[in-house]
This record gives sequence, structure tokens and C-alpha cells, in this order.
Amino acid sequence: MSDDTDVVAVLNGASKRFGKLQALDGVNLQVRRGNVLALLGPNGAGKTTAISLLLGLQRPDAGSASLFGLAPHLLAARRRIGAMLQAAAVPDGLRVGELIALFRSYYPNPRTIADIAAMAGVEMLLARQYGKLSGGQQRRVQFALAIAGRAEILFLDEPTTGLDIDARSTLWKTIRTLVNEGCAIVLTTHYLEEAEALADSVAVLANGRIVAEGSVAQIRARVAQKKIRCVTSTDAGAIANWPSMRSAMRDGDRVEIVADAAEAVVRRLLDQDAQLQELEIQRAGLAEAFVEITKEAA
Repeated sequence: MSDDTDVVAVLNGASKRFGKLQALDGVNLQVRRGNVLALLGPNGAGKTTAISLLLGLQRPDAGSASLFGLAPHLLAARRRIGAMLQAAAVPDGLRVGELIALFRSYYPNPRTIADIAAMAGVEMLLARQYGKLSGGQQRRVQFALAIAGRAEILFLDEPTTGLDIDARSTLWKTIRTLVNEGCAIVLTTHYLEEAEALADSVAVLANGRIVAEGSVAQIRARVAQKKIRCVTSTDAGAIANWPSMRSAMRDGDRVEIVADAAEAVVRRLLDQDAQLQELEIQRAGLAEAFVEITKEAA
């Protein structure tokens, strides 16, 4: 069972305003060692502001932010973190190997260049000039720089945007390795399947406030919807108009349905199509729960 010594980052009643915009409004948040916290929310919900406060890039107007019990802007705290933000100010003229060597020099106990390159999947890019890389390749290099210092907490703000499937798979594998080593990770992502696959806990932000918090299972349990998949000739548009339906769409031979309850839908599907095959029923996933929670908050 975890205790307070596991907590490495805290927002305590943190508020931040930019002019008339209340970006954060009394947010309480804890990040623990060996856990991935997925910070989710629609655009403008306050996710990036929350990370900026924890990184010490901005200071709260009210409440507090801390890293390892220290003010986040202090060097003693910053030398224990890594960050991959949406905007990265990286010198275009340096080669990738030179960048990694530079960034690892900022830390007291960095990983080797070989280990960093392998974990980020950039071995073939070490001799390449950063400014001449594609957007996806630059994101992989930014991830390499974030993990260079053997961070105790890693902030990943939309890390897989622009990555292909192989690069995303490499990043997921490395995130799991880091968590097993005891690293805490704060992840923001618009890919909810990514949060569902990686997160130990989830905090949903809307309008600068946390409107839901818990494990992935706890967040999913807040929505009673069911997902139904089957091979059927029944028209998806007609299914979408049945009672208690959320959505129905066709994907090849299959129809994917989200409904408030499964039993009545399944009975009607069988009545409509005696040849119905490959019927699957699942609880709605994190994506459906996220939509419902943010609708309620709005």
C-alpha cells in the first residue's frame, strides 16, 4: 500500500488565471512513484497549465505546486525530472547524438547515450541534424532528451502526436519500463486508447476543474453504456434510431454499437437478422466515459 513518501508531485488548491480566462480553479492533484497519471480533458480544459505549474514554468495565483516537497522552479527539483512538451526549443543545428550528450550532461546520474537512443528508437538518427528531421522523428528525439537524465518523474504532453505505429509502440514499451523502474509519469493525450492502455489513474479536467478522478476501471464504471459488435446485414443508420442508442456505425461487415443497455438491442438484432454472427458485448471504454463526463461538466 502506498503512503505519502510515494507522492512526488502535488497541486494543492492550485488556481491560475490569464486575463479573463480561469485556466485552473482550485485543482488538487497527486502524482505517485511507479504510476502513470493520465491528465485528460478537452482543449482549453487546463491540462497544459497544470503541467506548467508542476514544472515551475508558471506559478499559481492561489494554492501551491511542489515537486519532491520543493518549489518546482528550484534546481534541486528540476534535476530530478524530465519533460516532453508540445513545443520544444531544441537547437536545429546540432546532430541528434550531440543533443543527447548535451542534455544528459545536465543531470547527475544520466543514462548512457546508447541506452537513451535504444529506449527512444533513435539509434539510426544519431548522426542526423535535428533541424532536417521529419516532425515524427523530432518527436522521438524529444522523447530521448526527456528520458536522458534518469528522471524520477516524467511529464509527457501529447507525446505520440505525429508518431507512426512503430514509434508509438516503442514509446509505450519504454513508458512501461520506466514505470517498472519506479518513475512517475504525467501523461496528457487526446488518444484515449493510449490512456486506457498506459494509465494507472486518470484525472479529467473541464473548465479548469477536476470533474472525475480514479483508476481507469473506476472512470469507466461511471458510465453504464455497453459496446456491441457483430457481423450483420442490418442497416447501421436504422439501428442508430432504435431506443436507448448512443451510436451505431458500420466498419466493413461489422456494426459497432454503443447503447445504454445491451439486452434489448441484442434481441432486436437477432429478430432483424437470423444470420447475425460474431456477437461481442463489452462495457463502454474510457472514450465513452470521457465523452459523458465532459458533457455533464459542460
